[in-house]
Amino acid sequence: MRRTIKLVTLAAMLAVFAAPALAQSKECNDENKAAWYDTFLKNYKGEPPQQKIAYDAAKLYLTSCPEDPADQVAAFMKNKFVVPYEKMTAGTDVVKQFEAAINSKNYGEQMRLGKLVLASEPDNTKVYIILGVAGLNDPSLLSDSAQYAAKAIEMIEGGKPFAPLFDGSKGKALAQLNYAIAKSTVKNDPTAAIPFFVKALKPESDLKKNPQVYAQLAGAYGAGPVTKLANDYKIFVGKDETPESKLALANLNQVIDRQIDALARAAAVATDPADKKNVMDVLTAIYKDRNKSEAGLNELVAGILQKPLPDFPTPLTSLPTVSTPATTGSPSGTNGTASSNTGTNGQGTNGQNKTGATGATGAQNGNKTTSAPKPSPSPTPANKKPRRANHRHG
Repeated sequence: MRRTIKLVTLAAMLAVFAAPALAQSKECNDENKAAWYDTFLKNYKGEPPQQKIAYDAAKLYLTSCPEDPADQVAAFMKNKFVVPYEKMTAGTDVVKQFEAAINSKNYGEQMRLGKLVLASEPDNTKVYIILGVAGLNDPSLLSDSAQYAAKAIEMIEGGKPFAPLFDGSKGKALAQLNYAIAKSTVKNDPTAAIPFFVKALKPESDLKKNPQVYAQLAGAYGAGPVTKLANDYKIFVGKDETPESKLALANLNQVIDRQIDALARAAAVATDPADKKNVMDVLTAIYKDRNKSEAGLNELVAGILQKPLPDFPTPLTSLPTVSTPATTGSPSGTNGTASSNTGTNGQGTNGQNKTGATGATGAQNGNKTTSAPKPSPSPTPANKKPRRANHRHG
């Protein structure tokens, strides 16, 4: 028992003496400063370098001694090693967290951490792409995503490498990035979103098989140029036909035909019978109003995927010199020979679906369509069709 008491007492005495000794080891004196600097140099320039040991020795020097502008040793260790080392290790930690956010599909963290990575790696194409498409999985990030998507597109088209993302496929990467910009734009400016939808749907990617994306393109046409040009055409309704009225109708018809083209593609790629029916209901109403008949509609849908997706049309400034009958369902029918009743053109596709995307097929879940809005009334004044006797288009 006495031996135990003596051991405890001895341990306590050692602890009392050890504390001042530890404090003494951090005292800023010439001897300690020389020892710390020597440890730093041996590991800073060692073979191989032991950077963590060098860093600990340098930090001990810098934190133990008051800052002295005349201390060139302290300035060297701080500016040439400590500051760069801390940036490097901090960046490594952020990169690891960023990769973890990618693996866990935490899109909010991807956006937050990706911005930090780009602060030290501003030319990292991979990070721009990941941030650019994050909004496709989290709509709350779409606004931010669009900015990074635009930069990523610029970098990819400039030849920056981005593998292994999207299997190294430039087309797949550009499709997703343009789609992100389209989705972020369509609500506030559907007309501006159309070229991005088109760019998203032209490359070979999964988007070309998604009826929802084609429906969103049709919805953008309906909410944007179709609505605008239908309103522009209203001033000619009930009046004698003029070159100006013909030109207004020709411009309206060519955007209606683009809308029909997009809906036909949505119907062609839809694999669920309910999806196909919902799209066809809207498509049929618009097609019939445009062409005064359903003739050729099924043939249009059957062959639409063999045709290239048309670009946003250039506004017509003059009529063709030779008038030809409108091609049924053609995206280029611009000769003004369509029905004088603008009817449901563009209006059946303005429904807002549950995912927030404007589309012709109503509420959708992924590729699943649950309902379709009925075509709404004509954009022309109620019950006032153009007088065919004085304003013929056929």
